[in-house]
Amino acid sequence: MSELSDPVGDTSDWTWVLQRPCEDCGFDAARVDLPDVGPAIRENAAAWQVALSGPDVRRRREPWVWSVTEYAAHVRDVHAIFAERLSLILEQDAPVFDNWDQDATARESRYDLALPDEVVVGLLAGAARVADAYDAVDPPDHDRVGLRSNGSTFTTLTLARYHLHDVVHHLWDVRRELTVASYQAAATAYRAAAPALPAPVIAALDDFADRLGDGARVLEIGSGSGRDALLLEGHGLRVRRTDITPEFVDLLRADGQRADVLDPLVDSLHDPEDPSGAYDGVWANASLLHVARTDLPVVLSRLGAVTRIGGLLRLSVKEGEGEGLSRHGSVAGPRSFTYWRLDELTAVIAAAGWIVQETSRDAGLRDETWLGVLAGR
Repeated sequence: MSELSDPVGDTSDWTWVLQRPCEDCGFDAARVDLPDVGPAIRENAAAWQVALSGPDVRRRREPWVWSVTEYAAHVRDVHAIFAERLSLILEQDAPVFDNWDQDATARESRYDLALPDEVVVGLLAGAARVADAYDAVDPPDHDRVGLRSNGSTFTTLTLARYHLHDVVHHLWDVRRELTVASYQAAATAYRAAAPALPAPVIAALDDFADRLGDGARVLEIGSGSGRDALLLEGHGLRVRRTDITPEFVDLLRADGQRADVLDPLVDSLHDPEDPSGAYDGVWANASLLHVARTDLPVVLSRLGAVTRIGGLLRLSVKEGEGEGLSRHGSVAGPRSFTYWRLDELTAVIAAAGWIVQETSRDAGLRDETWLGVLAGR
């Protein structure tokens, strides 16, 4: 779904999503009734507005993967196509929908040159129009029929479900960029609202620092407000602050602290001030929970490669199942969370070359449970 050669469209048969949940984005058509679709489309469009406000939204993370702006341009056009098909179903008996070559549309409309400010206006307007149209469908019309060009049969309800999956899935495609955009917009408020560290985290931090000893070099992944780094330095550790969100880094630098924008999945993890040196430890408190399940093994292996033998990793993530977007606290925008079970998490950590030494399960501030792992090289 994230590659240019395989987006949702008439040339690929994605009607299976009407029979079973999507294994990637988790969309479950059976849980969606027609009155749910309009509100869900509006909420989805609002999330795209956040995503398009983030940094580097016209940059492709890989040459074959659309940028956030290109995905958003596609979603804008999806809304227009399905508004037309909904109108046909309601106005005609068993209409046949024209085939839509979305790859040709992307090329001809030059998605690669699209401007985020223009795309978001069109996406929001198109989402509002089609959401209003779904809201206005009367119950007797839920079972009206239309046909796709390959012969697939849709009712008004299944068309709406198919449409909603398309835009939900593409938001899932850009969930990493969406998370950064949400933090970028709320960085100042997030830092101001940062509560004191809970007692279990303070205990873990104290233990981590004691094991490493005075002067140890630590790579912090997801420095955020900078709260943890100051406490680690209070123990005599030397901390390299990093965060994937540029605004957090700017705020730390404005405070006179050295900090680097760093994505642990793709960027070099070596310290530019000491490129040949290895870290004594990695501190990743409540940051790797934003890493996709399939990406965490890569991140953990990369962290291990820059940590000395005998060095330590301390991480914490939320307990649970699957992945999902969440809004809570001082961050209004949606952020992607990956939830883990302890046995699954420790298996991934071990497979990445770390030796799990200790684990913990602690209650959070919002009735969630945090999993903590201390591992060594």
